[in-house]
Amino acid sequence: MTKVGIFFGTDTGNTRKVAKWIHQALGDEQQVAKPLNINRVTVADLLAFDALILGTPTLGEGELPGLETQCEAPSWQEFVPMLDDADFSGKTIALFGLGDQLGYGDEFVDALGELYDRFADTGAKMIGNWPADGYHFTHSAALDGDEFVGLVIDQDNQAEQTSARIEQWISQIKPALGL
Repeated sequence: MTKVGIFFGTDTGNTRKVAKWIHQALGDEQQVAKPLNINRVTVADLLAFDALILGTPTLGEGELPGLETQCEAPSWQEFVPMLDDADFSGKTIALFGLGDQLGYGDEFVDALGELYDRFADTGAKMIGNWPADGYHFTHSAALDGDEFVGLVIDQDNQAEQTSARIEQWISQIKPALGL
């Protein structure tokens, strides 16, 4: 039986909300754990799952949330150094990121790209790319060709598209998650 964990970092609570919506969109899958804040877990907790869905907002000048970005609690910035010796080979990981394409178009969802790089370096199978069409920005470190490395949500400027984007992305990644 596949076990899927959903983990997120957050600052304002928006990423937490999106993680909950993703959990709901997965339906009554018994193999999917409720979303947890990354500041409450260890690398071993993530390794206990066969597949992971990980989310982050982008703060400041394209950074992961954490104490250095004046996040209220430890988050991804404090967690990712613990990945240096981690081996996620055999794990499947899908990512989602939140950003503001109009207010921060020069570093739109850059933290998503950073999270991707960190987990790809651990040997994980990365899934869930998302088309960049329909977004308006000048630069993003989360691009791989003409696609983002994960689902991108802009609650500031395109909140009306969030539900449909989540549904479409879930239908895309579900088979790779073994659901």
